[in-house]
Amino acid sequence: MLYNLLYPLADQFSIFNLFQYITFRTVYALVTSLALCWILGPWFINRLRVNQGKGQPIRSDGPQTHLVKQGTPTMGGLLILLVMTIATLLWADLTNGFIWLALLVTLGYGLIGFLDDYLKIMRHNPDGLAGRWKLLLQCLFGGVAAAGLIIMTDPIVDIPFFNMQWDMGWFYVIFVLFVLVGTSNAVNLTDGLDGLAVAPTFMVASALAVVVYLAGHAKFAAYLMIPFVPGSGELAVFCGALVGGCLGFLWFNTYPAQVFMGDVGALALGGALGFVACAVHQQILLAIAGGLFVLEAVSVMVQVASFKLTGKRVFRMAPIHHHYELKGWPEPKVIVRFWIISILLALVALSTLKIR
Repeated sequence: MLYNLLYPLADQFSIFNLFQYITFRTVYALVTSLALCWILGPWFINRLRVNQGKGQPIRSDGPQTHLVKQGTPTMGGLLILLVMTIATLLWADLTNGFIWLALLVTLGYGLIGFLDDYLKIMRHNPDGLAGRWKLLLQCLFGGVAAAGLIIMTDPIVDIPFFNMQWDMGWFYVIFVLFVLVGTSNAVNLTDGLDGLAVAPTFMVASALAVVVYLAGHAKFAAYLMIPFVPGSGELAVFCGALVGGCLGFLWFNTYPAQVFMGDVGALALGGALGFVACAVHQQILLAIAGGLFVLEAVSVMVQVASFKLTGKRVFRMAPIHHHYELKGWPEPKVIVRFWIISILLALVALSTLKIR
């Protein structure tokens, strides 16, 4: 909004030239989102605590150390969505179609998570929103975004290491849907310990901010031999707002958490990461940077498949972070070690930009 209102006045006031720079607006989208989260956080968490009473139910079959978390309010992801949406609307170019599609996916998936959380917490329905409705709504919002992307960009997937682009034709719509739904649910599965999902999310979003900035710049994209996507650089501002919201939320969500993110946050953040990667054809780079999310999702699939086929469990409990808790690792040790893995994966993903 500030770009659209103030940059046209740059001829009269030279300081408004600053608004033409994506890097400048990305930094201040991050700062805005972070500051709003810190300012609103205490009041927001108190409101959740008053309205939710007992807070998020704690699984009795999970690690016994989690029972002390009973009463912690959840649905804190609403705060992330609020501040990142305000920051994006304030600092992004609102004539850019990628920005509106990114907000559609993020807020749409957030709505799905909100319905699930609301039924569980406020209506005391332990099953929440039925799985088939979740999937249907994820495909609905994801389908709109996929259709938008196939109109605005080419239906290709960039293959790191081999300097290749795979033209998928109309199958690309299904592939984008798979990435959006898969990333959304993988982040949701990771959100089982304090700060475990939100920190890797801002690490992956930071890596993607670099990638979309480069992909939106013709010279940088040509130099790095990655697909040039005109207009995609504006998504760096969206990523900046996302990183700021996640950092601000981590202030309250770090161990021991004052508030949980809930499905409203996890599903939305996963959808946002998936969309940004798809917009610049970097789905494989996302799988590398978000390898922790992939690992968590695969651990659940392996556990379920093994139990159905052999009656035996591969892990003591899935997702895999619970396996290490039950092996005796304290929760903070699991969290920090998974963060370290996520940092390394984000750096490896960025390094692929030079390996062509």
